[in-house]
Amino acid sequence: MATNDHHAGYYYQLTGHVAEAAFPNSRQPLSDDWPFFGSVVAAKRPAHPSLPSLIWLPAESGEPGSRRPGAFAARLGVQHNPFYVYGSHTKPTEFLSPSIALSGDVSKERLSDRRQLLQSIDASFRGIEGTRAGAAHEALNDRAFSLLGSSGTRSAFDVSAEPDRVRERYGNTVNAMSMLMARRLAEAGVPFITVYWYHDYEEDKRRGCLGGAWDTHWKNASCLRDYLLPAFDRPFSALLDDLHQRGLLDSTLVMVSSEMGRTPRLGDPRSGGEGAAEPGRDHWTHCMSVLLAGGGIRGGQVYGPSGGRMSGSIWYASASAFVLLNSPTTAITSPSASTSRPSLRAVAVWLFTQ
Repeated sequence: MATNDHHAGYYYQLTGHVAEAAFPNSRQPLSDDWPFFGSVVAAKRPAHPSLPSLIWLPAESGEPGSRRPGAFAARLGVQHNPFYVYGSHTKPTEFLSPSIALSGDVSKERLSDRRQLLQSIDASFRGIEGTRAGAAHEALNDRAFSLLGSSGTRSAFDVSAEPDRVRERYGNTVNAMSMLMARRLAEAGVPFITVYWYHDYEEDKRRGCLGGAWDTHWKNASCLRDYLLPAFDRPFSALLDDLHQRGLLDSTLVMVSSEMGRTPRLGDPRSGGEGAAEPGRDHWTHCMSVLLAGGGIRGGQVYGPSGGRMSGSIWYASASAFVLLNSPTTAITSPSASTSRPSLRAVAVWLFTQ
């Protein structure tokens, strides 16, 4: 990888392409970047009848106010960008997307009138602007009006409709409720759902996990053991169990990854090195893990172990996802039989540093 840092790691993970040599953390997304592979899936698969084909929750990539390269459709066109749904730590069952929320004084009838007006204005300019950008703009308008006018769209994002026992199984955090929503969206047939780990800055500071979320430069052992891993394990195990019990796991590819690994030896210099009371780990782009489950993946195996004869890369993981997600039908191997079923859907959980 070009740099041993977050920005290039995000780009590699989300696109399957190594970033250029000069890729500082200040580098902004460009229109000719390689696209997020979820955008490729959304572009190639038939559109969902009532929901976006690529949904990203509960937070955008990067620090507040910043935009990470790799998380967008880029050269594919803005119409294939993720559809964002936002959550909060204080109200974990409440999600918001401006794209599906009508203002209080706007009825469906007024929305329809506005759409007709916009269409008439667009028609007058179509002969002048017959460009790819104009087509993308029209596609975005069509999607926005379709979502705003659909009650079914809003209900798909309502995790409070789930029974108390189900929500309790996942846990009462925004990341847990995001995984529950991912199950609801997978059940509704959305092709690609991204759960982007939304870490809590205040809780990180309180616990001394000063790198932020999974960036364990400080207190690696306790931050993982007492905080991060329990917060992940509970909803993730619930997600797999839930998909399995509903007969959805074989037809849903679940992926978990991060932007890089961490050094095999403890002792990050910025937290006191090996002599620290509780040492941390630094960035390590040379080796990391990607978890795949469901979607016909045979469980209980390790492909490309570090130090072993086999080797793998993010490109292989991305290519595997493409093959599984973009085939018109996919061979699913189950304990009882091999059958051919409709194309898979995907839930990707990114354990990135915000």
